[in-house]
Amino acid sequence: MEEPHLTASAQNKAPLAFGEFVSLVAAMMALTALGIDSMLPALPAIGHSLGVAEPNHRQYVITAFLIGFAFAQLAYGPLSDRFGRRPVLAIALTSYVVTSVIAAASGSFTLLLVARAAMGASAAGARVVSVALVRDCFAGRAMARVMSLAFIVFMAAPIVAPSLGQLILYAGSWRLIFWAIGGVAAAVVLWFWLRMPETLDRENRLSLNPARIVADYGLMLRDRQAVGYTIGIMLLSGGMFGFLGSVQQVMEDVFHAPELLAVVFPCVASTMALGSFLNSRLVMKVGMRRISHTALTGMIAFAAIHLAVALAGFESIWSFTVLQALMMGCVGLSTSNFSAMAMEKMGEIAGTASSLQGFVTTLGSALIGAAIGQAFDGTTVPLYTGFLLMGVIAFVVVAVTERGRMFRPG
Repeated sequence: MEEPHLTASAQNKAPLAFGEFVSLVAAMMALTALGIDSMLPALPAIGHSLGVAEPNHRQYVITAFLIGFAFAQLAYGPLSDRFGRRPVLAIALTSYVVTSVIAAASGSFTLLLVARAAMGASAAGARVVSVALVRDCFAGRAMARVMSLAFIVFMAAPIVAPSLGQLILYAGSWRLIFWAIGGVAAAVVLWFWLRMPETLDRENRLSLNPARIVADYGLMLRDRQAVGYTIGIMLLSGGMFGFLGSVQQVMEDVFHAPELLAVVFPCVASTMALGSFLNSRLVMKVGMRRISHTALTGMIAFAAIHLAVALAGFESIWSFTVLQALMMGCVGLSTSNFSAMAMEKMGEIAGTASSLQGFVTTLGSALIGAAIGQAFDGTTVPLYTGFLLMGVIAFVVVAVTERGRMFRPG
């Protein structure tokens, strides 16, 4: 059996029209990608405007967001389990609007980093509570399908965001990007508040007793599947964050074509959306494990090929785009299923479990990504060494989690 018996709070039914439910969840989750990816073309302008001399230090604009995002997740899960999904999400999304405005007005690099950390902390609410909200309504393969469909819409953000950021830079200052992010977030807040009902029944709400929260953390940490797949997500996301942190410098310093970032990045990101679409069509028949384990194997193979190409000196913008796109498609197929499997047995503590998993995956992947990004040396070798290493370690972790029974359908 791949799915446990559904609880009363997870009957595989959306609380509003299914298409709107998926789109709204995706829009809330996409605010995180929008807050990261729209910044990529603006990093040189931000560095020049705020006096950042070392090019690698511009990556801290991304890292600060991820650090704030990581730690805040620990609070949102217990709060949403106690007070419900609606009020916690509404406050988090509103805070995202406010902190975007503060970032737009920042007069120093230090203040900008503080504002970025606060933006990340606000975006964490959208991530944690959205996953818990989906888990309130769906479980098992059905949850994996919903997350895959949401991820298709969610991936429109990284496909569009760099181009949006570049267009805004053509029109004016990098500060306008933050105003645009705040405007999109305000529209999402309004949509959520008007349309999404509460999904956590009052009788299923939990206290904020620290002992209860620690005990729930213990439940998750004792679950082999939850821990194993959480670590798997962390490792694969670490490689992806390394890519996000260094891709602008790769385009500028390796290929001497920074203007092509707005073209290359959507080509790479679109394969993650395609992978999620395929997963949504196949997962109910093929199963989460068979798809995700096969995709992880493919990601390792493509990373090894790409590293060999880079080491041999044959890297070109075409090899970079094609091989990175194939890798990202595999990452998308793996992580969407890993996320569902990590939450599969967490229905009764969905908010708390989602917050702890989110904290571990985001903090760990942010640190891994920062290490990969700071190792940038004018070539793509550090990036693909990192991808290959993270993929191999993730495969070992998943194999241990499954006690060697890989690629099984259920």
